[in-house]
Amino acid sequence: MNIAITGTGCCIPSISIDNADFSSHDFLNSDGTPFKHANDIVIEKFKAITGIGARRYAENSLNTSDLGFLAAEKAITDAGIDKEELDYIIFAHNFGDVAHGQSQGDTLPSLASRVKHLLRIKNNRCIAYDLLFGCPGWIEGVVQANAFIKSGIAKKCLVIGAETLSRVVDPHDRDSMIYSDGAGATLLEATENGGQLLSHASATHAYEEAYFLFFGKSYDHRAQDHTKYIKMYGKKIYEFAVNNVPQAMKDCLVSSGVGIQDLKKIFIHQANEKMDAAIVQRFYALFNREMPEGVMPMNIHEMGNSSVATIPTLFDMVRKGKLENQQIQKGDVVIFASVGAGMNLNAIVYRV
Repeated sequence: MNIAITGTGCCIPSISIDNADFSSHDFLNSDGTPFKHANDIVIEKFKAITGIGARRYAENSLNTSDLGFLAAEKAITDAGIDKEELDYIIFAHNFGDVAHGQSQGDTLPSLASRVKHLLRIKNNRCIAYDLLFGCPGWIEGVVQANAFIKSGIAKKCLVIGAETLSRVVDPHDRDSMIYSDGAGATLLEATENGGQLLSHASATHAYEEAYFLFFGKSYDHRAQDHTKYIKMYGKKIYEFAVNNVPQAMKDCLVSSGVGIQDLKKIFIHQANEKMDAAIVQRFYALFNREMPEGVMPMNIHEMGNSSVATIPTLFDMVRKGKLENQQIQKGDVVIFASVGAGMNLNAIVYRV
């Protein structure tokens, strides 16, 4: 018995925000002082490092659970299954539903329960729960779904990764330009002739690294409210990622029994193009090889960083031929890899 991804879907919000839209922002340092450089220079340097030229924001009427529902519908249709056959709905996110113009996250009921409600599933034995694991949440959801199916307690699992980060960013923080909204969904089930999850690895580094990403106050120290926003120590995250993720990817590939020469694609969390490239280059260096051209699909240039949604969205686009010069074929071996708040990291080796 193989455990395969039989359906994928994504919801890419319709509102595109270009870098130029940040030109009038009042960017501040963490101590509240103004930047010494003009915004056009800040934006130019930002794009050179992250690769981001635009990002997608959800329509005001849509919440994270709505995006997840729309992606889930597509994945279920793509897999060609009856939604009542689902045993688990696992929804990976970080902030719950944050309504437009609000600052408080809403997770009651869980977003997974909301998706089940929107899908109009009557089967009470379809278990719906949320997963908080930072940006690697979707991968961890796939790991859990794989375990459920392998153990025999489930046959079909829906794993969703979605976020609306545009609603939890500090407009005075230049890092706000990184974040975006989106959703991706994946259907996993036991098959006789389908793909196969070959190996996986996960880790949480929390001794010194737990608060590299955190919820903090606005950089505008004049603000009188107590609203908090997503914050990060970018340099520390970069160093952590390039020093830890490549080895985790290597360990995962070695345990799969697949040779580095047979690896076709690496679907890495779309966090920062420069960081992602450094991770993959170091990964290949561990095998004394150069990074092959085209091995790392990227959609961050137009989509931004939508946290848990980046990998399932990217995989869906490549799988369905929607990313230029990128494709995968049946039998190809790929790696999914991510790093994020916790600090968590994980990887999966998967035969398509």
